[in-house]
Amino acid sequence: MQNKITSLFDIEYPIVQAGMIWASGWRLASAASNSGILGIIGAGSMYPEVLREHIQKCKKATSKPFGVNVPMLYPNIEEIMDIIVEEGVKIVFTSAGNPKTWTSWLKERGITVVHVVSSVKFALKAEQAGVDAVVAEGFEAGGHNGREETTTFTLIPMVREKLSIPLIAAGGIATGSGMLAAMVLGADGVQIGSRFVASEEASSHINFKQKVVEANEGETQLTLKELAPVRLIKNKFYNDLQELYAKGPSVEELKELLGRARAKKGMFEGDLVEGELEIGQISGLINDIKPVADIVEEIINDFNQVKEKAKTF
Repeated sequence: MQNKITSLFDIEYPIVQAGMIWASGWRLASAASNSGILGIIGAGSMYPEVLREHIQKCKKATSKPFGVNVPMLYPNIEEIMDIIVEEGVKIVFTSAGNPKTWTSWLKERGITVVHVVSSVKFALKAEQAGVDAVVAEGFEAGGHNGREETTTFTLIPMVREKLSIPLIAAGGIATGSGMLAAMVLGADGVQIGSRFVASEEASSHINFKQKVVEANEGETQLTLKELAPVRLIKNKFYNDLQELYAKGPSVEELKELLGRARAKKGMFEGDLVEGELEIGQISGLINDIKPVADIVEEIINDFNQVKEKAKTF
C-alpha cells in the first residue's frame, strides 16, 4: 500500500499511531512501528530525561521508523528538542504552537517534520513554515482540540483543496472503512489515537482503557474552550465543570477547578471519578482491548474489504 505517506516515513501502511498524553510510551510506539505503521512517542506527559529513556527503549524494541510528538507549549521545549536530536530521532510531529518556531531548526538537522492543525488557515501556515506534511484533525478527536469545531470529513476536503504537501486525516477514525473514507476525501493517510488507547501496549491505566471500551455514543464532550479545548468522557469531574459553567465562571475559577495533573489522575492513574478522561467520539465504536498488531491487522483487512465492496457501488 505505497503512497506519499508510506514513502515519507518508510512504512508499510499509511497509518500513524497518534502521540497521546499518558498513553503513547515506548511500548505502544515500538509495537505500532513493528506492525508496519508509524509509531509515535507522546512527549507531552514526559519530563526530558523520561523522554530520553523512552526513545532509547523504543530504539531497542524496533528497527523500524518511529517519531516523537512534541506539544510546543511544553515548558522544557529546548531540552526536549536537544534530546530528540541527540538520540537520533528522525521524525517529529509538532502541535499546539507556531510551526515556524522549530520547523527550520529540525529540518536543518535532517528531521522530517509534521504539524498538527485544526483548520485550513493553520494548515497553510504550516506549509509555509516548511513542514513535510500536515495532520488535519477534526473536533471528533479526543484530547486537546481546535476551537473551530470543524468535523474531520468537512475539514479534510477543504484542506486538500488548498494544500500541496501530504495530508494526514485525524479525528473519528478507528476502522479501515473510516480510513478509506478519509482517503477518498483527499487524505494521503490517517492518524489514529483513541483505538490505540484500548491496546494492550498503551501506557494508559486499565481502568481508563475499560472505560473507553464501555463508552457509547454521546458520552464525550468538548469543553474548557476558555483554557484549551479538550474532548473527554463525561464523569464527576465533567459534571463539576458544568455546575461551574452554570454560574458564569472566570478563567481563574476554571483553572482552579481543573487544578494540576488532572489528566494524569484519570488516564494514567485510573481515577474515573475525579480524573480527566480524554478520548474521541469514536470510542463508541471501540469494543475491546487487544494487541496493537491485531488492531492494525483488523484495520487493514477492513480497509481492503470495504475498498473491494466499493467497486460494486
